[in-house]
Amino acid sequence: MALSKQQSKEIKEYLVGKIRWKLDNYNPETNAMPFHYRLLGKDRIALFSFIHSVNTTLGTSIFEQVGAMIAKPHTKRTIGQYKEFEGFVSSEVVLTIDTIMRELRAASRKPNKPKETEEVLAAVKKGNQGKKMKKRVDLFVKMKDNTEYYFELKSAKPNINEFTGIKKQMLDWIAMRGSQKPNAKVKTIVAIPYNPYEPQPYERWTLQGLFDLNEEVLVGKEFWDLLGGKDTYEDLLKVFEQAGLELYDEIDRKKKFE
Repeated sequence: MALSKQQSKEIKEYLVGKIRWKLDNYNPETNAMPFHYRLLGKDRIALFSFIHSVNTTLGTSIFEQVGAMIAKPHTKRTIGQYKEFEGFVSSEVVLTIDTIMRELRAASRKPNKPKETEEVLAAVKKGNQGKKMKKRVDLFVKMKDNTEYYFELKSAKPNINEFTGIKKQMLDWIAMRGSQKPNAKVKTIVAIPYNPYEPQPYERWTLQGLFDLNEEVLVGKEFWDLLGGKDTYEDLLKVFEQAGLELYDEIDRKKKFE
C-alpha cells in the first residue's frame, strides 16, 4: 500500500471537512432558473450546481493540499500553495523566453525542455540581475536527491490559451530559481490530476507544439505515483470513495440547498 494508514486517515478527514464546509456555506450563484427547473427539476439543478462548485474547489485547492500530504513523508520539503516563491528576471531573460515562446507558437522549433532550460539559465548569467518577482506555485516538492519540482495543477481539459500562459510561467520559474541558485536541479511540471479519457490515453493534442511531453507533463497515475510511490493513485481513489460514502447521506439531505 503506497499510502500509509495515517496518510489515508488525514486525507479522508481533510476531504470530509472541506465538503462539509461547502455544504454549510454553499449559496448558488443563480437562484432563479425557471426553464431549467421545469425541464429537469429544481432538486436536480441544485445538486448539479453544488457538484460544479465542488469540482471547482477540487481544481483550485484540494488537489494541491492532498498532493502535499502524500509527498511530505517522502521528501525533504513540501509546500502546497507555495505563495512566496521569489527570484529575479532580467531583460535578457525576458527576451530569451519571448523568443522561445514565439518560435514554439510558430512551430519553427520543437519543444525540448533540457535545451530550453539551458537557454534560460544562460540568459540568467548575462547582464544585470533584473526585476525581483514573486510567484505562486501550486505545489512545491524537494525530493531527497535534491531535485526540486514546481507543479502547476490544471483541470482535466484546459484550453490552448491556458497552456500557452503556463508554458511561459514555467520558463519564468526556471529563471527565477536560477537567479537564486544556478546549480539547483529544477523540474517544472504541468500536472493533471486525472485522465478524463480513461481507459484511453490522455488526449494531449492541446499540449503538442508547446510542451516536451516526456519532460514536463504528468497525468493522473503518473503524477500521484511520483509523489507517493507505486500504487498511490489507486489508494487515493479508495480514500476519495470512503470520504464520499461518509458524506452520502449529508449531501442527499441537503440536495435542495434551501
